[in-house]
Amino acid sequence: MKKVIYIVFLSVFVFNCNTYKPTASHKNESEKALAEVNSDTVTIANDELEYEIIIIEPGFNTWLVSVAKPEGYYSQQYLESRNNIYVIEWNQRVLQPQRFNPNLYEMRIDYESGIDYGYDVNYKLFNYFIYFQLTYNERLAGFVPRI
Repeated sequence: MKKVIYIVFLSVFVFNCNTYKPTASHKNESEKALAEVNSDTVTIANDELEYEIIIIEPGFNTWLVSVAKPEGYYSQQYLESRNNIYVIEWNQRVLQPQRFNPNLYEMRIDYESGIDYGYDVNYKLFNYFIYFQLTYNERLAGFVPRI
């Protein structure tokens, strides 16, 4: 059974209103790469591990490619320990909509510390937390996000 981790932040003011979308057969490789960077959705799927993370956030993919530290910069152990702390704080904020903005903390993140999600999932999740904190001026678990 595939478990899915969703992180969704939908803004009322941001919509993708393209009228023309060429088919994949008409795009060359550079156009495909550009389309991936401009997409508002990041999906990481690993059928072998049966875990998936879907991040729907305007601007995150561009930030990930252009600003975030490259893959391999952090160890998987470091990413897992930080993600565990961030997820606990995130889920506590989801449960307190009267105290924290419910438009920012919409959904609980199903992340368990004892499960090996793989490097890619941990890398994208960690960088989403950094992006989120920098973009919305939020601090999760007392860490000052650094790039």
